[in-house]
Amino acid sequence: MTAAGTVAPAAGEPVGTDADERGRTEIAPSVLRKIVEYAADQVPGTLRTERRVAGFDVGDAGATAKVSVGGPAAEVDVRLELALRYPGSVRGVVDAVRSTVAEELGRLAGYRLRTMAVTVTGLRGLPPPPRLR
Repeated sequence: MTAAGTVAPAAGEPVGTDADERGRTEIAPSVLRKIVEYAADQVPGTLRTERRVAGFDVGDAGATAKVSVGGPAAEVDVRLELALRYPGSVRGVVDAVRSTVAEELGRLAGYRLRTMAVTVTGLRGLPPPPRLR
């Protein structure tokens, strides 16, 4: 039976082809955070830094982000911390990070970057070449 005024789909027709009928997709903030961090790490001029505990190398770390989702239009607020290569244009790299993150959030998740606060945690030069003995 169908409700008054509705038509049952014919056999073989897909049910619920409109977006409202199919449901909705929610993307967890942790996924958005990973998109932001990965996008920031791909920008030339950003650096991954060594992580050390008690003098032992325990891997490396790139950009770290905190993401807040809000608003009816799938908007995201981001706080991002990253290290940059020295010498280089801090403002230029940060502008490139902002545009790359905004583009990737829109392309991969359909979210819009509302605000982004960037903290540069360090400027690091390239490591010195190895010494010959």
